[in-house]
Amino acid sequence: MNVLHAIILAIIEGLTEYLPVSSTGHMIIGSSLMGIAHDEFTRIFTVGIQFGAILSVVVLYWRRFFEGFGTYPLLVVGFIPAAIAGLLFKDTIDTLLENIGVVAAALFIGGIVLLFIDRWFPHDDEDRAAPLGWKDALFIGCFQVIAMVPGVSRSAATIIGGLTRKLSRGQAAEFSFLLAVPTMCAATAKTLWDHYQEGGSFTPEQWKLFGIGNAVAFVVAALAIKGFVGFLNKHGFKPFGWYRIGLGALLLALLWAGVDLQVM
Repeated sequence: MNVLHAIILAIIEGLTEYLPVSSTGHMIIGSSLMGIAHDEFTRIFTVGIQFGAILSVVVLYWRRFFEGFGTYPLLVVGFIPAAIAGLLFKDTIDTLLENIGVVAAALFIGGIVLLFIDRWFPHDDEDRAAPLGWKDALFIGCFQVIAMVPGVSRSAATIIGGLTRKLSRGQAAEFSFLLAVPTMCAATAKTLWDHYQEGGSFTPEQWKLFGIGNAVAFVVAALAIKGFVGFLNKHGFKPFGWYRIGLGALLLALLWAGVDLQVM
């Protein structure tokens, strides 16, 4: 991996982390298309640059984090299902991350689901009168577990989970952004901890790639977050659904034709 690869992957991470299109799936596809080796550093890099995307949420929603403590218990409750599932199924998840066929199928099926979300949950600009409670947070957290399958999209799963609890699109998207902070922090920390426990380390060049990647991911994610809620309220989920279906169908067609996307 070189600097250009790191910048491109960081742009992909920043653009897709908070959109319902699967950042993990897109980074797997991006690294394959650029011919980046599927080695240990590439895997850790795609997780590590999430820190920049996380920081963008903290900066944009700093009032929610620092002006009171009511949000923290909800984030803890929402995080618990993913924490348990991550510990129990880590090896399975790591295996799925290497399978572009799984990514393609999840993108396609998830796209079909998004086509019907606007019909299942009619557009509502008004915030729900009742505040978000721990049952809501736990329910949304269970939806987040589904997103451990690469290609599903953590953002899509948690927003849909929020809509099923009768949150407005804006409320569901905001809690999805906030819930990403503990979830992605834990995933990043666990990945780095495992790497060091196994005797791994990083070269100065690799640390430089991490720094560049996180800086780019921070800027791009901040821009994506600011534009996403307005776009979602105006256009709904269908554009994302059609995009996912098109990309998933293309990948499935290439795989069916015998193109080895794992080593492109």
